[in-house]
Amino acid sequence: MDDKILHTLEYPKIIHKLVQHAATPLGQVEAERTVPSPDLEEVKTRLQMTDEAYKADRLKGAAPFAGIANIRPALRRAVIGGTLSAHELLDIALTARGGRRVKRHIGQIHEDDPLPLMQGIAEMIAEHKELEDAIFACIDEQGDVMDSASPELAAIRRELRNGESRIREKLEQMIRSASVQKMLQDAIITLRGDRYVIPVKQEYRSHFGGIVHDQSGSGATLFIEPEAVVAMNNRLRELKASEAREIEKILQRLTALAAEAAKDLELNLDLLGKLDFAYAKARLAHEMRATQPRMNDRGFLKLRRARHPLIPSEQVVPVDVELGNDYTAIIITGPNTGGKTVTLKTIGLLSIMAMSGLFVPAEDGSQLCVFDAIYADIGDEQSIEQNLSTFSSHLTNIIRILKAMTPKSLVLLDELGAGTDPAEGSALAIAILEHIHRQGSRIVATTHYSELKAYAYNRKGIINASMEFDVQTLSPTYRLLVGVPGRSNAFAIAERLGLPRSIIEHARGEVSDEDQLVNNMIASLEENRLGAEAERQTAEALRRENEALRASLEAERAKLEEQREKLLQKARDEARQLVAKAKREAEQIISDLRKLALEEGASVKEHKLIEAKRRLDQAEPEPAGRKRPAPNAKPQRIEPGDEVMVYSLNQRGHVVELSGEEALVQLGILKMKVQLSDLELVKRQAAVNKTQQPTAAASLKRTRDDRASMELDLRGSNLEEALLEVDRFLDESFLAGMGQVYIIHGKGTGILRSGIQEFLRKHKHVKSFRLGQYGEGGAGVTVAELK
Repeated sequence: MDDKILHTLEYPKIIHKLVQHAATPLGQVEAERTVPSPDLEEVKTRLQMTDEAYKADRLKGAAPFAGIANIRPALRRAVIGGTLSAHELLDIALTARGGRRVKRHIGQIHEDDPLPLMQGIAEMIAEHKELEDAIFACIDEQGDVMDSASPELAAIRRELRNGESRIREKLEQMIRSASVQKMLQDAIITLRGDRYVIPVKQEYRSHFGGIVHDQSGSGATLFIEPEAVVAMNNRLRELKASEAREIEKILQRLTALAAEAAKDLELNLDLLGKLDFAYAKARLAHEMRATQPRMNDRGFLKLRRARHPLIPSEQVVPVDVELGNDYTAIIITGPNTGGKTVTLKTIGLLSIMAMSGLFVPAEDGSQLCVFDAIYADIGDEQSIEQNLSTFSSHLTNIIRILKAMTPKSLVLLDELGAGTDPAEGSALAIAILEHIHRQGSRIVATTHYSELKAYAYNRKGIINASMEFDVQTLSPTYRLLVGVPGRSNAFAIAERLGLPRSIIEHARGEVSDEDQLVNNMIASLEENRLGAEAERQTAEALRRENEALRASLEAERAKLEEQREKLLQKARDEARQLVAKAKREAEQIISDLRKLALEEGASVKEHKLIEAKRRLDQAEPEPAGRKRPAPNAKPQRIEPGDEVMVYSLNQRGHVVELSGEEALVQLGILKMKVQLSDLELVKRQAAVNKTQQPTAAASLKRTRDDRASMELDLRGSNLEEALLEVDRFLDESFLAGMGQVYIIHGKGTGILRSGIQEFLRKHKHVKSFRLGQYGEGGAGVTVAELK
């Protein structure tokens, strides 16, 4: 895109803001060279990258870019064999460490919230932990080579420190001597050219031996190295030379390591620059309160409450603009300083920002188009050097635009046709607009000519717009009104300022009937618009009120839900208490049954079992959903074979036969007579089975007569029924004094055998148990030895 257009639309100022948000020199370079792209897919990728960085910054804050520097020059010198300084090597280590931290930071965010583009870049960052460790082991944070860099350097520096201490001790002894002190200007030790000296008065030069290294500006003081420390200073100089050589070796070794990783590190710089650039775009979007626009390449743009990003937020007036569907050109009219030029720049600048991958300061739902180019003729570009008038300058610029534009271009024209005769200027403006419109380019133009209002009104695909003006305050509101042409406010302003009415009426008479009709039409449109605006504000207020009411109701519903949950929890607690009580009652009933069996010395009679069962069922809290039928409810027709519910026992069974108001019901292994009023039909027997005698759902084959038997046959029983029968059988066998019994359960799937053996393991009468041996039934029989 033409740099001149970018400067006209103030795009460099946006880039300057963007650069300030970059955390590294690498990101700053990326920001400085970013330009709008005419490719839709590339623009979408750029915006997605910004969106991911915006999300990452919101979730975890800025990435750890600290310490990352532009180390390309140092890497290139290392590759060609140069020796890097300690500071350059430290920058390389800090940059390598910073890249590794950024990679892990983005990876951690990606695990919780996917960042496909940023993660794809971060994964390519190469890690060189060995290089980092090697440099940090030799160079400290101030960029100095440490003693620990090599044993040789540590030994040299140790000897250096000892030598310096000996020299200072020797000189301190000298300056403490009374004979020497009178010859000294000051009793201090100082350095001249890396050699330790003392300040001696000029007049004692002949009395004081040694080497003169310097003198004061006045010549009254000589800095002399006493003869006693000359040899010691010489040794220090030799040690310093050895230190420099050893440091050079260390730096060369580290430089070689950096050269080996140079290719990876240079690639890291490119990747880190892209990531820092993405974060900079995200922080700029946050500063501008910008949002991600939807992009298209069909020439459609729709801005909702768009703001010029360079105008302070407390001063800018948002605009709503739509272009490219029903109309492809907008003609904006209105007074000077009314905001027409700002509107043009807002449309152009936001389009360029979006094409550069930047979010735009507009509300969610805004759409922008990827144009192949944006052309603008904005402002007075009169050139004194070229002797061009304002009109000539504008026309030269427009001619250049007409040659370069395409159907996929956006053309912005400010004060079209201005600077020449109004009649000719308006005619030329209409011709230019018509030519651009026929080419298919999108146009937004501003003008003062009333002829263009009529042209836009009559031409399909072109719409009028205007900048609102408040006649009461004699000032513009800077609001764009699409669909309403601007009208002259000269008479209204003159009347408000106090111009005599006679003059104003005379001026009105000079206006042609046609122009007067247009003004009246615009005034009517303005009045209708204000009415519609008032109704819209009323509707908006009602909407906000409804939303507040909805929020209140939602809060009330949440409160009720919370109360309901508390009541349910209370009910659960009460139910647990009832169940605990029922369990205690059940234990008591079982205990009573065992006592009864011991007292009677035989099996418990069937009617006593039923009575105990009834007590056990009464101890269970009755479910809220099951109720006995009302006394006056219509009786159900029950027939033999039907499945029924016995309310008093809370058990299901099958009707065997009917006898008056009673029915004989098969309940597991038991048969008992029950009143019909105590029954509820659950499932009627199929018609095909009506002629057959119903049988129990499961029956127990018992191989005992009136005497206690050593065998219990449970084949065909379910586990629950079998355990009840085993318990009864063990009690009877124990009371009969048997030492060993046989429980026949069959082989089958093994469920019955496993359940019975688990029950025997815990039973109080059982001493041990085993599977049957050959001749006893094998795995189909369990033999229990009783206590």
